[in-house]
Amino acid sequence: MSRRTLALWCPDWPAMAAAAESDLPPLHPVAVLSANRVVACSASARAVGVRRGMRKRQAQAVCPEMTVVTADEGRDRRLFEPVVAAVAELIPTLEVLRPGLVVIPGDRAARYFGGVEALAEELVDVVSACGIESQVGIADEVFTAVLAARHGHQVPPGGDRAYLADRPIADLALEPSLADPSRTELVDLLRRLGISTIGAFADMDVTDVATRFARDAVVAHRLANALPGRVPSGRYVPTELTVDHACDPPVDRIDVAAFIGRTLAERLHGRLRDAAVACTRLTIEATTERGQHHSRTWHCAQPLTPESTADRIRWQLEGWLTGGRRGRTQDRPDSPIVRLRLEPVEVVEAGALHHQISDGRADDPDTEERARRSLVRIQGLLGGDAVRIPVLSGGRGPAERITMVALGDEPTPQRDPSAPWPGSLPQPTPAVLVETAICVLDASGGPVTVTERGAFSAEPVTVRLPESAGRGRPACWGLSWWAGPWPADLDRSAAGGLVARAQVLLDDSRALLLCYRGGEWIVEGVYE
Repeated sequence: MSRRTLALWCPDWPAMAAAAESDLPPLHPVAVLSANRVVACSASARAVGVRRGMRKRQAQAVCPEMTVVTADEGRDRRLFEPVVAAVAELIPTLEVLRPGLVVIPGDRAARYFGGVEALAEELVDVVSACGIESQVGIADEVFTAVLAARHGHQVPPGGDRAYLADRPIADLALEPSLADPSRTELVDLLRRLGISTIGAFADMDVTDVATRFARDAVVAHRLANALPGRVPSGRYVPTELTVDHACDPPVDRIDVAAFIGRTLAERLHGRLRDAAVACTRLTIEATTERGQHHSRTWHCAQPLTPESTADRIRWQLEGWLTGGRRGRTQDRPDSPIVRLRLEPVEVVEAGALHHQISDGRADDPDTEERARRSLVRIQGLLGGDAVRIPVLSGGRGPAERITMVALGDEPTPQRDPSAPWPGSLPQPTPAVLVETAICVLDASGGPVTVTERGAFSAEPVTVRLPESAGRGRPACWGLSWWAGPWPADLDRSAAGGLVARAQVLLDDSRALLLCYRGGEWIVEGVYE
């Protein structure tokens, strides 16, 4: 029997939340901006031509009477709390993917309400009572249900893959709470390769996907094939990671709750680090003096950080303590909060928590500082020389151009990179540095060397790994192109004699940098 999942979607929630906070009429056009571009707009603004991605001036020219507000995730989450509370009264087990989107395991609830269709109608009625428009999608898997909710569709049991097959490939990145930040780049690449639908991507062999694309492509491929994934969160709690805090004195102010939340977030992530895991789903539970409970489960596409965990604690408690903008007494706690509990519901290996660094700079302002603190901690455990950073240096070969310096020391190169280096390697530089012995052979199978004149002794045709490197049997590849050799050591009377380098292209499309030293060849680098 197929499992069933319901997704409750409130269209244009950032615009709806902004209109509610400003007490704007329901049909008044609203646009939410981030970095001077429209990221969300109301239906009335969309009806006159406002679209996501427009610049502020362009959107205002299309709709002069439109109200423009700045994106505020805290506002979106705070005002969504009353909606979540209303749904939770109907179905206690739910998961908030982001403000405006909730997923619910429908199997047991559907039996109680007489079917998933009846349950969907009840959900829409409950949200409508809050003055919010919503749509429900029904499918087997969370990803399919979320896409179906945007159109109010019900996917038949076992029909997820067929439903996804004809949808545009861009839908893989449509929902940010279920997609890695790099998913947009994957979609653009697939589109350039001529893959325009999710079904066409699903038909690709999983081995080809894993070897030719980034790690997130495998996750996207599973979604495209509607393979069984996780279900919306229940209440499983890994108790060894749970953080429980008694509030003394009791908390009834938002600023105090936010301060405690930061402390608890640090404690939680300390335990996660000790267990070598990262959290992707977290339940935050608060209990009052009179025993009232308030619990929410948060899901993130990327593992939570201490900062993002503290933000979610603050958003949830602020929404509960204030009762949302409507200020409904029944939505507020009946007494001060005396207990806070953080329960990791889903964890992944700590390796999933990584930060991309390019051009020597972190991709967000906090990443560099977090990375620095982590490296300093490793130094404290293993010693100062255990963590070293590369510094551009001078030299002829790729390995010589890098000086490794202990973190915290003055980044002084061993050799001056600005000095002239006759015989240095021409560009491009190999992406991966290795040092593996290899044999270069001519057409008759004889060894190829470098003569005193700096030329090949014969035309190279194949390269072969020695038996010791080939695990008992030599591995051999043909050459489809080569360049060089280039003498790299002008003092040929020195120990080791002539040093020369050559670039070769194997018949399997790999490009290698070879170095001839002491009468033998080694692989010095691999080009990517």
